Amino acid sequence: MSEVSDSSPVAGASPKGRPRWGLWAALAAVVALLGLLAAGMGRDPRELPSVLIGKPWPALALPQLNDPTPIGAPQWAGKPRLINLWASWCATCVEEHPALLALAAQLRAQGRSDQLIGLNYKDKAGDAQAWLARHGNPFSTSMVDADGRLAIELGVYGAPETFVIDARGVIVHKHIGALTPEVIRDRILPLLDGKPAAKEGA
Repeated sequence: MSEVSDSSPVAGASPKGRPRWGLWAALAAVVALLGLLAAGMGRDPRELPSVLIGKPWPALALPQLNDPTPIGAPQWAGKPRLINLWASWCATCVEEHPALLALAAQLRAQGRSDQLIGLNYKDKAGDAQAWLARHGNPFSTSMVDADGRLAIELGVYGAPETFVIDARGVIVHKHIGALTPEVIRDRILPLLDGKPAAKEGA
């Protein structure tokens, strides 16, 4: 007598009746990702918060572009300073340069040109000097971060970036990307004057 197998479906075992948990989980993940992307697109990447705000400028002295003497925060004590990270290979630095030259002229007229400092990033000294000779030099001096060590400590995304420190050497502002006349007027100059910067949208 032949053995007969029971091939009738067991309750809940049918592929059609089985909940498709994997599909729902994947759909939920896609929806969550789209939500994060939408939130990120609504933010200005130049205004990304920095974990360094409120912390001292890194204790790393660097040589200057035209002077091997190392300088750093101890030499800047007593007044706020702007430190602009730039490079001769940086196309966006060319775009922002007129705004820096205008700021330098304004500070120079007020006897405050030493508040504007450059941070030359992963560059060759000859290329950097030629770039400043060609485009104009807004900086009272430029530090040389040839290997990017200081930039790493500052959490730099890329050139250009700008930092403002107060008279105690504490970082109070970070701007990612090219400076504009509006940013300088509303955000940078008040900080260089030792005042709070204008709030976004004010």
